[in-house]
Amino acid sequence: MAESLLGNRNINQLAFVVKDIEAANLAFTKLLGIKKAEPFLTGDSSVSKVTFRGVPTESKSKLAFLNTPTVQFELIEPDENPGTMREFLDGVGEGIHHIAFDVDSIQKRLSIMEKSGYPVLQTGEFTSSDGRYVYVDTLDDHKTLVELLESAEPRQTEWEKPEAARAQPLLGTNKVEQLALVVKDLDAAADAYCKLLGIEKPSIIHSGPIEITNVIYKGKPTAGESRYMFIDTPLIQIELIEPGESPSTWKDHLETYGEGVHHISFVVKDMEAKMKMLEEMGYPIIQTGNFFNGKGRYAYMDTISTFKVIIELLERFDG
Repeated sequence: MAESLLGNRNINQLAFVVKDIEAANLAFTKLLGIKKAEPFLTGDSSVSKVTFRGVPTESKSKLAFLNTPTVQFELIEPDENPGTMREFLDGVGEGIHHIAFDVDSIQKRLSIMEKSGYPVLQTGEFTSSDGRYVYVDTLDDHKTLVELLESAEPRQTEWEKPEAARAQPLLGTNKVEQLALVVKDLDAAADAYCKLLGIEKPSIIHSGPIEITNVIYKGKPTAGESRYMFIDTPLIQIELIEPGESPSTWKDHLETYGEGVHHISFVVKDMEAKMKMLEEMGYPIIQTGNFFNGKGRYAYMDTISTFKVIIELLERFDG
């Protein structure tokens, strides 16, 4: 097994760019059933030393870090100054902006990334500790940006229960299982991720027979053809999905928005009850179906308005 380009395989942060961090922070805190984190404003240029596309910028952001049992959620509300988050918000809208890795040495790992064809997009320094970050432009290959984090002391990523004892995760769990991306070319995307992570390429899975998968998209039965792959990392599983020609949420996403993040997943119990609860909260069902092997089922819920990404409910059948 080859070494990861970043020296480890720990994707430990999913970062969301949002318009209103106070609203997003409250929503995600309730979703995850975790202790509330207070947003804060990054320092001015004398402290943060932000450089975007090689040019110094006065960019500042409001940030909030929400810890879960797996990955950390970072919420980012950028100001109007030039920066990758502002560019993302103006061009793409709210959503997942990057995945992050803690690295032993940015200087060392950045050199490797640049030699691999991933140039620097933005750099800066932490305002709360002796640390720094770099965003590298991995968008073409990995369909999202990659951030490298280096700090003198380990970042605080342990999750804490909320002070109110009755507060529970909305879905019965706050463990994020998957980050799923829709891609045009599964083989190329898989090669890129396996090179990044230094792992062997997993098997490609083909969508199962209609009588097993029973896919319903926008209320109508469909073959829901796709090829996909699951790539395991220590904290979260990456799912890559290449849609086929039949109607599906994946095909619609690819044609409407292009390649990129499609959903995050939670494994739940009593999925019917969770679906009903989310529907009553104003989040309609997009697509449902069974696993390709019939050993479970899924439901995509349209939670984009609040959580800036589709939430997938997964239910595994016993036995």
